[in-house]
Amino acid sequence: MKKIVVIVDEQKVGELFYERDKNSYGFNYTANYKPISLIMPYRASTYNWKYKLHPIFDMNMPEGYLFEIFKKYLSKEYGYMDDFLIFSHLCVNIQSRLTYESWIVKDAFVSFDKDEILDNDTPDTFTKIMTAFLTKNAISGIQPKSLALLSDKESLTTKEYILKTWGNEYSELALNEYFCLKTVEKVGVTIPNIQLSKNNKFLLVERFNYDKATNRFLGFEEILVLLGKNKDEKYSGSYEQVAKVLYSVTTNKSESMNALYKTIVMNYLLRNGDAHLKNFGILYDEEFKNIYFAPAYDIVNTVVYFNKDKPALTMFGKKLWFGKKELIKFGIENCYLSQSEATHFYNMCQNALKCGIEELENYVSAHKPFEEIGLKMIGMWKVSQDEKTYKELPLETL
Repeated sequence: MKKIVVIVDEQKVGELFYERDKNSYGFNYTANYKPISLIMPYRASTYNWKYKLHPIFDMNMPEGYLFEIFKKYLSKEYGYMDDFLIFSHLCVNIQSRLTYESWIVKDAFVSFDKDEILDNDTPDTFTKIMTAFLTKNAISGIQPKSLALLSDKESLTTKEYILKTWGNEYSELALNEYFCLKTVEKVGVTIPNIQLSKNNKFLLVERFNYDKATNRFLGFEEILVLLGKNKDEKYSGSYEQVAKVLYSVTTNKSESMNALYKTIVMNYLLRNGDAHLKNFGILYDEEFKNIYFAPAYDIVNTVVYFNKDKPALTMFGKKLWFGKKELIKFGIENCYLSQSEATHFYNMCQNALKCGIEELENYVSAHKPFEEIGLKMIGMWKVSQDEKTYKELPLETL
């Protein structure tokens, strides 16, 4: 039986295996060192997971665009394909708190010059990056994206980035996400370092799971993992669950809950219908002394592409675009905020939205290619300013 060795701090702590006849995944600790996940503390017995990889491993599985590429590549090579085979190829090239040894030989990657990639944001460049780093792509999400090692001539450093692009079905997605994240940043919520390419075809997102001060990788787990769920369950949950889990695991509870509340409010105001359980996460240090809300990521206005889109998760048992009254109520009942705190943070978010609208209006007036999507975003954001609840957003704004 083939096995994957799981390593923490260069210490082999366990083995992952797959029983194909039972369609069952198992993980055994081989050393009582440090847990591989907050929901998988050390124990002598096997952690069995039926049909799917354990959430901490499944978190790294590709979806959509990347999954289809792996499916074609591995099916042709082996005559079959399953999650264990995909993970066996990906895991040896993962840079994170957890590293792995597999029966697959680790690849040697050559970095690309960051400025050259940003200056030549063409489909051919993306294909070149995606092909070069195919077996490093332990990232989820349906849009075209790829991990890449890029070198910076000025700082003389090489870092791991996520390179995102878009097709005709999600026109101008890079600019969409850029303006959404920059608006979220205005309320004091941390976001990853992001950079647009020359022609706005790429959005470069720096990985945030590395601590420069200690020269170590931080632990990162999605809320989906902490709920013991897999990627096909990312839309099955509520924002109440997100808040409850975050409060239960974080060590800086007040700061993390404040950041979560502002992030959720901004997702509603910006009309992001894809804020699912994989798009919230936590970071922690090697000793689990500091566990806190991760930077906000993957925030876009989805309504411009899906006119009848709704929030990804429920709030108060419903998927509605809630307004001021309900969002403040959510903050009080689920984020442990006082009435004045929830109101203050909500107003901060509305002020940030106002600034975001002004910046977007100025940008659209000078950049015609973005006009169609930009004006739709502005229309949706202005609807958010009326602070009302909507079952479906008014289509006349689109």
